[in-house]
Amino acid sequence: MERNEVKRPDKTIITVVGKDTVGIIAKVCTYLSGQNINVMDISQTIVDGFFNMMMIVDMNDAEVTFSKCSQELDKLGEEIGVMIKCQKEEIFEKMHRI
Repeated sequence: MERNEVKRPDKTIITVVGKDTVGIIAKVCTYLSGQNINVMDISQTIVDGFFNMMMIVDMNDAEVTFSKCSQELDKLGEEIGVMIKCQKEEIFEKMHRI
């Protein structure tokens, strides 16, 4: 890559769904930060006690592969009682195209 060339983000969509409890966002963000994964955007709602969050993250400088990140977030989700899923942006867009 040339000196002035800007690196395009390697975007991944992370969704978190489950019963609302204290610390869900903190635990997910702590994991991401520890892996040098940058949170670009985050949206969360709580409806009738159920937590729903969608994050867009940049994995360009990640310390782990997409596959490893997905596995570790799946395990973290089990530990905190939520379901965490990761999808590459391209796959997400293709799946949700009308």
